[in-house]
Amino acid sequence: MHQYWHHLIEHFGYVGIMVALMLGIVGLPIPDELLLTYAGYRVSTGAFSYPLAFLACWFGAIAGISLSYILGITLGLPFLHKFGPKFHLTEKRLAQTKALFSKLGPSVLFICYFIPGVRHVAAFWAGTNAYSWRKFALFAYSGAMVWVAVFLTIGAYFESRWMEVKQYVHTYRLPVVLAFLAVVASATLYWYIQQKRKTPG
Repeated sequence: MHQYWHHLIEHFGYVGIMVALMLGIVGLPIPDELLLTYAGYRVSTGAFSYPLAFLACWFGAIAGISLSYILGITLGLPFLHKFGPKFHLTEKRLAQTKALFSKLGPSVLFICYFIPGVRHVAAFWAGTNAYSWRKFALFAYSGAMVWVAVFLTIGAYFESRWMEVKQYVHTYRLPVVLAFLAVVASATLYWYIQQKRKTPG
């Protein structure tokens, strides 16, 4: 699969990045973070412009997650249960996503990009549960912006150390994700406590 998305980027440039990310978000086995960091590396070599690469990656991410949301509305959970495993969208990932939604609500759409597997299911789940388009777009599109900026900038910053970055992404992705979730959970808990204090008893 690696050679296919590499070929896609080399030959189709920004459009190739956008298409590959869109398919990766929907559920195809494409290493999205590596794709973003590689695009950042191409920025560092002068092959790509950072603003244009950012827009291509962001449009690809929001196109993919929007498609998943629409599929959730139109096809529902029976489709996911039947065909999800073919796209590596397992029952375990669905259960993880349901648990996160029950704890954090729509903010899961913001952080889901940083959790492999969950980002492929979150928008579908939001669609099946009739989340409004406005709520979906607010959290999902802003989350995509942060996700793209983080990994694209990492790729651009480390320049020629691309292979080291690739190894670090593989090795340390889980600890980084857990740390990120801990920060988000703490912030959410703090907000919840503040709201409870403001509410008259």
